[in-house]
Amino acid sequence: MFVQLKTGYDIDRGPSWIGWVDFTRSWNTARFHGRELRRFQSFDANFYDVDTDETFWLSGPKRDRTDLRYGPGVAVVDDDAKDAYTAFLDGAPLPGRENG
Repeated sequence: MFVQLKTGYDIDRGPSWIGWVDFTRSWNTARFHGRELRRFQSFDANFYDVDTDETFWLSGPKRDRTDLRYGPGVAVVDDDAKDAYTAFLDGAPLPGRENG
């Protein structure tokens, strides 16, 4: 998943990562880097941290690497996700999405 911290940064300039995100069965809660994120909707965020109230944008990664809409830079790829992300960029389906 692509994850970007929104709180405390100008529009789309917060740090971002490509990494594994664990979702609950309902998809209303996500766990990432030790944080518990709950779904909500605003104009620029779709999850918030239940402990800090910081907001995040979570989405699937893009093959053309345009995950950051307006901000400069690139997402940090977590070490444990590098192989799967590289395969995805080379045309493989995302893990868990092999059948659509």
